[in-house]
Amino acid sequence: MSINLADIKRIREETGAGMMDVKSALTDANGDITKAKELLQQRGIAKASKKSDRNTDQGLIETYNHLGKVGVLLELNCETDFVARTDDFKALAKEIAMQIAASDPQYLSDQDIDKQTLAEWKSEVSDQVDTTKPQEIQDKIIEGKLDKYRDELVLMRIKTLKDPDKSISDLIKANIAKLGENITIKRFVRYQLG
Repeated sequence: MSINLADIKRIREETGAGMMDVKSALTDANGDITKAKELLQQRGIAKASKKSDRNTDQGLIETYNHLGKVGVLLELNCETDFVARTDDFKALAKEIAMQIAASDPQYLSDQDIDKQTLAEWKSEVSDQVDTTKPQEIQDKIIEGKLDKYRDELVLMRIKTLKDPDKSISDLIKANIAKLGENITIKRFVRYQLG
């Protein structure tokens, strides 16, 4: 099967993947562009997870001010100063800062939620569960409600403004695959007037 050069170019522009990666994905997908993009995304996420142990001591501090009422400071890190200066990295930092301003996350990751807060959430949602249901069903309902709290309050789990099917974590993984370096959020602060 021959691979169309125009398809390779189109997929490269849409995904930022390398030419050989695109050609391989198109070959594996028998020329189906949609399947090839899915394969590239899966492979990119696999590459991103391999890079997660790399040290990130470069990056930038991004600021965002929304109408003088909400401000955000974000430290986004990567492996090299070269990547930190790219337009793609700066755009990622800006997008995450805007997301923080819009969603007001309280925690960076699930690991940042202290045990006392988790216990309070669990107590609160346990009171809402129908106790006539079997215990395993109650436990699943409680865990589902706890996940909803996490989805709203943990930055890495919050859905992005541009694509509600993707979380901030997914966005970072896609950029790790695109830029070829590990990327981490070190810290953030959100200020609101009043």
